[in-house]
This record gives sequence, C-alpha cells and structure tokens, in this order.
Amino acid sequence: MAAPCVSGAADLGVLGGALSESKPIFDARLRYEDVDQTPLAEDADAETLRVRLGFETGKAWNTTFLAEGEAIVDLAGNYRDDPSRPRNAAYPVVTDPESEEINRLQLVNTSLPGTTVTLGRQRILLDDQRFVGNSGWRQNEQTFDAVRIVNKPTSSLTLDASYLTQVNRIFGRDSPQGRYHGEGVLANAGYQFGFGKLSAFGYWLDFDHLEGVPVALDPIRVSSETFGARFAGDRPLSKIKLAYAASYAQQSDSGNNPLNFDLDYYSVELTGTYRQYSVTLGQEVMEGNGTVGFSTPLATMHRFHGWADKFLTTPANGIDDKYVSVGYLAKGVAMLDTLSATLVYRNFESERLSQDLGDEVDLQVQGKYQRFVGLAKIALYEAHEGRTPVAYQDTTKFWVQLEYVW
Repeated sequence: MAAPCVSGAADLGVLGGALSESKPIFDARLRYEDVDQTPLAEDADAETLRVRLGFETGKAWNTTFLAEGEAIVDLAGNYRDDPSRPRNAAYPVVTDPESEEINRLQLVNTSLPGTTVTLGRQRILLDDQRFVGNSGWRQNEQTFDAVRIVNKPTSSLTLDASYLTQVNRIFGRDSPQGRYHGEGVLANAGYQFGFGKLSAFGYWLDFDHLEGVPVALDPIRVSSETFGARFAGDRPLSKIKLAYAASYAQQSDSGNNPLNFDLDYYSVELTGTYRQYSVTLGQEVMEGNGTVGFSTPLATMHRFHGWADKFLTTPANGIDDKYVSVGYLAKGVAMLDTLSATLVYRNFESERLSQDLGDEVDLQVQGKYQRFVGLAKIALYEAHEGRTPVAYQDTTKFWVQLEYVW
C-alpha cells in the first residue's frame, strides 16, 4: 500500500516544484494620444493606463501554465474608442477602449523532441507580423484562442502550425467587433541559411458573419486563402551592415465570403547601417480590384503604411507604399541605456489606377533606462487637395508614452 502514497507524494513534489519556480508577469504602460483629423469638429485626446498582471509556472511533466489578466483604464480625455459604435462620432478614433479581460491563458508542453505545443489563449507572431501579429502598439493587444505546434526537426528548419477558433481583437470583449469567431489555419515553415531566412506560408481564414457591425466591418468579408514566401537576412559589406527583405503572396476569397477576388502582394526593403546610423528604402504593394483590396486582418497594422493608420483597411484599388527612413541608435547616452530616433517619409498611391493617396512623415524618439522605456512620436499625414480621394483627409497624431516591464 506504500506505492500509491509514494506516487502521490512524488506528484505533489513535482507540482510544488513547478509552483515554486513560478515567475511573475507585470507591465504597465501610461500613454497620452492626441489626434487632429480633418474634417471632424473635435480633436481626440486620450490618457490611458494599461496594466498586465499574471504568472508563469515552472515545468511539471514538461508542461508550464501561464495566466495573465489585462486592464485598460481611461484616465481622462475625449475620443471615439470604437468605429463600430455611433458614440462620440465628432471625435477621431483612438482604439484604446476601457476593458478588463483575460489576455493570455495557456498550457505549454515540450514532451515531444524538438516540439513545443501551446494550447489556449496566446500571442502569435509570425515573420515580420505582416500577416499574423499581436498589434502590440495598441493598449489591448490581439491574442488568439488556438492550439499551436512548433517543431524544429533540425537546427535550421522550423515548422509552425496553428489552428484557431477565435481572434481576441484590440477593441475589447464589449465591442461588437471585439471577437472574430470561426476557423483559421496558420502554417509557416522557415529555413535558416547562412545569409538569411526563407519562409513559406499558407493562411486559411474562414470567419463567421458578425451581427451588429457595418457591412464593411463584417469579418466574413476577409475570409481568405493566402499563400506566399518571404526572405530576410543581413551581411557585412565593408564597414556597412546590409539588411534585405522581400515578400510575395497571393490571396483569394474563401468560405462564405460574398466577395470574389484574386489579388497579389509584394514588398522589398533594403537597410544599410553604419555605426549608429541607418537608412532604409522600401516599397510595399497590395493589389485591389476596384471592389476590395488585399487584406491582412490578423496583422500588426501599425507597423505598416504609416503611424497615422490611414490604411488599416486596404483601399479597393489597392495601395503602393514607397518609403525611406533614417535611424539613429546609441548606447550609454547620459543616464540612458539606449537612445534612438527614427524619421520616416512615405508616399502613397493606389496600385490600380495610380491615384494619389497622399503622403506622411513620421518621427519617433525613444529612450530606455533599466526596465523603463519612454517615447515621444508624431505622425503627419497630408492629403493632396484635388488629387487624393475625399475619403482620406489630413491627420496629425501625437503620442507620449512611458512603459515599465518586469
């Protein structure tokens, strides 16, 4: 009769060891955002605080457990927090609504050799986040209710597959468009060469019809099949470090999508870095057929097409985004661990018909001190009178932010 007692004691010992090795999760982000958008009568100003609190256990039977809650508090200001609701329609949109929810709740198992299985509500970032990301710039990040399997059969090859049933979007659980329900398969294979990484991917999205939102916001309209490849790498060239990236993808309608389309996407980017300085040249093109444009509904949108977020939905005639940026990064400046500055200029045209879609200048300064990161940033989007469609109007956005991560 001693054997069951010994086994039970061993199990308790394993669980106790995992709990004793638990690590806390804590981060807080305080942000002020101001938006001046023509022709709206009011400027938006939002002072918000985002706090995440949770823990991750040590391993028990090759399994860890992570739980993380998130709360966004509206400290002051006036703004429209959700374009799917009619309230505060005189103000520009700042997509940081008050909310409290479970941000992540997941089990991670590593029992199989070279394999990690994650089950539950989780963060998924693939490649440069152009197709799948967490929209980490917004206070409420995007997470996925999914099972994800990542396998490394060799040191150079990574196979990554996810099956998702729900997308928890940046608008929060109380928003009509806060959840996308349906099915999705995200497949990504990457091989690391000495001069860069080649990724091939296929993303299948079949979302359910969503009641209570304008037709243009119905997720059934972005149900699609997307197949593509990306190559990114870098190498030294004399005193300059050269980084390069190129992507191509094809997309067609899927599921019960009422729209019919067959569209292409491509991007190219080249960056040269000399000491603390860098220069980037790039172009990103998303096709449109006059009714709908190439869509990336699971992407981290803020990283692309300018920080003013004028093109979160690809125009019906597509978009051609040409850009140049200049960067500076230094370590040990005064009391700061790092200090960086980025200046970006973008020129936008429609891919189809070559319509003028305006241009944008973005500027950011960021400093890091131990666990604190502070930044100030501005986005200046200008429409060209008489040439840019009236749907796109002058917009200025300004942010000041302080973040602490444990």
